[in-house]
Amino acid sequence: MAAETTELDELREQARRWLDDDPDPTSRDELRAVLDGLPASAPELADRFAGPLTFGTAGLRGPLRAGPNGMNLAVVTQAAAGLVGWLAAQGGTGPLVIGYDARHGSRAFAERTAQVATGAGRPALLLPRPLPTPVLAYAVLHLGAVAGVMVTASHNPPQDNGYKVYLGAQLGGELGGGAQIVPPADAGIESAIRAVGPLAQVPLGPAGEVLGDDLVASYVARAATLIDPDGPRDLKVAYTPLHGVGGAVLTAAFAAAGFAVPGVVPDQAEPDPAFPTVSFPNPEEPGAVDRLVALADSIGADIAIANDPDADRCAVVICGGVGSESAKSELARLAVGGEGRRSWRMLRGDEVGVLLADHLMRRGVTGLYATTIVSSSLLRAMCAARGLPYDETLTGFKWIVRAGGGAEPLVFGYEEALGYCVAPGHVRDKDGITAALTVAELAAGLKAQGLTLGDRLDELAAEFGVHHTDQLSMRVEDLRVIDRMMARIRADTPTTLLGHQVTESTDLLPEADVVILRTDAARVVIRPSGTEPKLKAYLEVVAPVADGNVTAARLRAVAAVSALRAEIAAALGL
Repeated sequence: MAAETTELDELREQARRWLDDDPDPTSRDELRAVLDGLPASAPELADRFAGPLTFGTAGLRGPLRAGPNGMNLAVVTQAAAGLVGWLAAQGGTGPLVIGYDARHGSRAFAERTAQVATGAGRPALLLPRPLPTPVLAYAVLHLGAVAGVMVTASHNPPQDNGYKVYLGAQLGGELGGGAQIVPPADAGIESAIRAVGPLAQVPLGPAGEVLGDDLVASYVARAATLIDPDGPRDLKVAYTPLHGVGGAVLTAAFAAAGFAVPGVVPDQAEPDPAFPTVSFPNPEEPGAVDRLVALADSIGADIAIANDPDADRCAVVICGGVGSESAKSELARLAVGGEGRRSWRMLRGDEVGVLLADHLMRRGVTGLYATTIVSSSLLRAMCAARGLPYDETLTGFKWIVRAGGGAEPLVFGYEEALGYCVAPGHVRDKDGITAALTVAELAAGLKAQGLTLGDRLDELAAEFGVHHTDQLSMRVEDLRVIDRMMARIRADTPTTLLGHQVTESTDLLPEADVVILRTDAARVVIRPSGTEPKLKAYLEVVAPVADGNVTAARLRAVAAVSALRAEIAAALGL
């Protein structure tokens, strides 16, 4: 009892010190309410002070709440002061450019970052309104900024927000200019953040210069040039920004490229931080694209496209239709929509990735093609067959854009989580706007030949075999559960998968918390998510196509992946 009392007293003292330094009266009131609820609120208070948010895969990300283990004005002020101090210590010159989405707190966090920058004597450029993350990444290089900050939690739940950091060419170098930070920059910034003293002593200046819409127009005009000006344009597209900030920019880009403006899901068209029509604002989540499919059906769309809320990811939904072998074999598990509609299914990120890569290859785009260790091995096979350089990186676009170490110029990169970089010279990060444009170009070209995206997938399967991928994902409340599962798979690593001997068992510690298992026809990659409280196992089975029968091969691959999922679930103790 005495120990519990001491711990509670220490928590109270931490909270009181935080209150004395918190610049936001709203979050101070919130924390006082938690203190008033003691001792019943002790678990919540302990969670808020369990430790500071630290830079991870995508910078800072966490729930909007008072305390060091949350996103709030105090945490953002400290982060901005640390970042600005680190930039100065590195000798970085030039402005800091800052973007933000439409989530709760995003604009206030962006403006506070600008005030910290100008208070330290560094020019700050604020994007003119809530805009997609790719526009910020574009602006970093286009404006010659020393760095960029994007305030967004991407596709996280509505109660979250986040803080991504990009470096300009001066500090990021040839490969990292305009890209998200990597070690040792992340550790250096983190150290600088921890060294920030009382927030009352952080000088604040004006909220910087608000940029005009000419920046957005420049991004749109450049995006439109990525599409063949003489290619087919007959394509009807249904689209949703999922209550995010992608709608206006995507529709402008389609119009600039000569496509008909997509039909947009009406009640998801405008930014809304509550994301009222979806249980989770991620197009990969069940039910998230139901309204999109309904719209696509009602307008007779050829394809349907969804961005995530900050529009750096792109999901593609295709109509199965008679004759599409890829739709036939997976319809039962992957179909979306309802009774009486055409059969639609969402393409996996790996499918869109190889479709885009194949399209660029057919257009004659030469250079390095790259993906991650958790993505399909099909891209590797395509590059090998076509004599193109290929590289594989750790998960995250901060690694993809640095693929190959500069030996060959990167021309395309993707990750299975719906992220695609079709033009690294335009945006050195994943970009859901230009990916959607390129998908439309491909789909329109195929339609002119009487073909579909599903038909092109079948062509690739016939040539390279069916590379069927899936994922086993477990969301947790307690991150220690993930640690226990990773420890279990390391202590008792399977020696066979699907009855075949494991030929490769690789543990990437300490560089990355990843375990990789391979057989002659299967692959499993197990890792904690870098952005969400999830453990993920990425599964792949390769099934050869005999006598041109793609359907039979797909059915074999689907059954094998289902069995593989059960084996890995058991190995993880699920």
